[in-house]
Amino acid sequence: MIKKSIFKFIVLITILNFSIVEKSIAQDVFDKAKIKASMIEALEWQEAHPIFAIAPTDWTEGAYYVGVARAHKATKDQIYMAALKNQGYHNNWQTYKRLHHADDVAISYSYLYIDMVDGRKDFVDLEPTKKFLDAHLYEDDVWKQGTKKNEMGQTILWWWCDALFMAPPVLNLYAKHTKQPQYLDEMHKFYTQTYNQLYDKEENLFARDMRFVWTGSEKDNKEPNGKKVFWSRGNGWVISGLALILDDMPKEYEHRAFYENLYKELAARILELQPEDGLWRTSLLSPESYEHGEVSGSGFFTFALAWGINNGLLEKSKYLPAVKKAWTALAECQHEDGMIGWVQNIGAFPEPANYDSWQNFGTGAYLMAGSEILKLE
Repeated sequence: MIKKSIFKFIVLITILNFSIVEKSIAQDVFDKAKIKASMIEALEWQEAHPIFAIAPTDWTEGAYYVGVARAHKATKDQIYMAALKNQGYHNNWQTYKRLHHADDVAISYSYLYIDMVDGRKDFVDLEPTKKFLDAHLYEDDVWKQGTKKNEMGQTILWWWCDALFMAPPVLNLYAKHTKQPQYLDEMHKFYTQTYNQLYDKEENLFARDMRFVWTGSEKDNKEPNGKKVFWSRGNGWVISGLALILDDMPKEYEHRAFYENLYKELAARILELQPEDGLWRTSLLSPESYEHGEVSGSGFFTFALAWGINNGLLEKSKYLPAVKKAWTALAECQHEDGMIGWVQNIGAFPEPANYDSWQNFGTGAYLMAGSEILKLE
């Protein structure tokens, strides 16, 4: 009898200890001091290793500085604002030069953010942003005309899914900041064109462009397992862009329900496709093609899912375990010096990444994810 009591006591103590350890691990994942330190290390490394594809005002820098802006919004740490102001000032508040191309206004998200929160009159010059947006929306070009017919489907303004991160959040924020809702209406017009062309309602995912939309032909692009090609970062661009849009879109906007419903559909599908180790592979429907997960797509997914929990659009009990797994895995991709590795290079379809592969937009995705992880309880 005494032996049985001792045995039960030992079992109880073991269970309690396991529970305490498990709780400690869960708390450690969201240790705010560690997350903040990790984010600053990522920022400092990236600022010390500048990179861009075409120019300091291009989309790679635009995506990176969205992450810096979100990090500042979450922490109010002036190190982020200093980085934002420095790049804006040195860019002379310019966009890149292709006025028809959504990529080239992504940088303006950071300019708008500075102007909205800094409070210093006439420090930020938003005239180049206004010039770009007006030309982008209202001037004619070959894509809007629908005459540039090719396999990529360049017959609408935003013919590739990445564009839904690059221009719509800027238009949305500009409409809010300047109190000009017509920009939001124009955004919706072009957004739905992309949705109608690239959104797969069977898979609840976006094709990157028309090369990956199935037509029933033997020539349709397929993964080695015979499934459709859905790019992780491409869908990461879309769902993180949706979170940015919804964050600033008026609650009473007549088309808001469209964006909320699309966001929830994508979130549910992304949750289903998360690998056990927490990191999504560059090919969402052929994860077995890649041994290791990829950071930029996973970072955007983590940001978007955490944002949904924090803003009441996603059920916490259902999505929080996935976010925990994702952030744990993302943090393991950071090198000791702060560099964020395992980032797929610039591309337009699934390709491998490795321990030493990095890009500024990968750091941006990491900062975006961290900015929402910090708000989780």
